[in-house]
Parts: sequence; C-alpha cells; structure tokens
Amino acid sequence: MASSSSSSSDDCRPISNEGLGGDLSALQKHVAFFDQNKDGTVYPWETYRGFRAIGCGIFLSAGSAFLINLALSRKTRPGKFPSLLLPIEIKNIHMAKHGSDSGVYDSEGRFVPSKFEEIFTKHAGANSNALTSDELLAMLKYNRVPKDYSGWLASWTEWKILYFLCKDKNGLLHKETIRAVYDGSLFERMQEHRASARKKAPHSV
Repeated sequence: MASSSSSSSDDCRPISNEGLGGDLSALQKHVAFFDQNKDGTVYPWETYRGFRAIGCGIFLSAGSAFLINLALSRKTRPGKFPSLLLPIEIKNIHMAKHGSDSGVYDSEGRFVPSKFEEIFTKHAGANSNALTSDELLAMLKYNRVPKDYSGWLASWTEWKILYFLCKDKNGLLHKETIRAVYDGSLFERMQEHRASARKKAPHSV
C-alpha cells in the first residue's frame, strides 16, 4: 500500500500545542503525539498508529514503529529490565537523543533557536526559508559525526520521511514546517488534514 503524502506545505502548517502540557520539553512534545492514551509511555503499536495518522503507508509505519521502539526503549528506561513490549518513556526521551543531528535539541531536549536558524543560514540557497532535496542531503552530510553510523541512519531517515510527506509542489521543505516538527505540532496538523480528507472521500482506499 502506497503512502499518502501531502502535495502542499499548507497541509503541514503548525498548530497549537494546547493540551500537551507546558512543562514538557520540545523533544517530549515531539514524541508525545505518539502517546495515544497519554500515559507517558509509547508502545510500538502506538508508534505505528501515529505514523499511519500522518499519512505513512502500512509497511513504512510498521517498520518505523519496530525500529524506533527497539532503538529507544532501553535508553529511556535506565536501570529497568528490558521489556519485550519495547516501551519508550517520554520523560527520559532526552537520553535517547542520537548523534549527527542538527543540535536543535540540547542535551535535555529543549529547543535551541540559534541552532534552528543555522539550518537555513548554513544550508538554504536561493530560498532562505526552505530547503531543497539537495540542500537537505548536504546538511545531513555536514552534521555527520565520524563513524557515528547509527546517528547517520537515524538523521537520514527522519529528514527523508519529513521531506517526502511535507515538501511542496516545487520540492521545497519550508521553515515553518520544520519548526513545527520539533515540538510535534506538525504531526497534529497532518493528522487533522488526513482525517478531514478521508471524510470528504469516504469511498477512497
């Protein structure tokens, strides 16, 4: 089954974080979207449902859910015996922060505005408020830490999925879209858009 993607950046505009709680870090808000029952823990089936809700196909959603929870579960549960259910504890998500990233999240998962702006001052070309596919790849190469292969893969996967789902018709990934992904508000906007589209086309598959 093919993924359903947006053809316009309008579908990926940020929305309010109301209801997520003001005491959460940006990284915690980013992950909290996938916490379906809001109990502070994300299980693989919740990750899967979250990916499906934002328009990813069955196979991408299933693969992402398994790999993400497998990679992050133990890191967010220090001192606890590994669980076959692969839960991710949102309160400790900063402990699972991977390398070779943009640095927009600090070591505690807080949003760093100066690092966010660097994405565009260093890597955006003709359009200072958006990235092309080539500029995105150049940024990923720039951020690589030597021999941090897991970090390379994690960063590449995250950014390529975002680009696939949210680029506009001209192949641009806009600044406001990228900003919204850091606190998870993008995911809610995409979920709302997808739900609205399905209501308008009840017989589509």
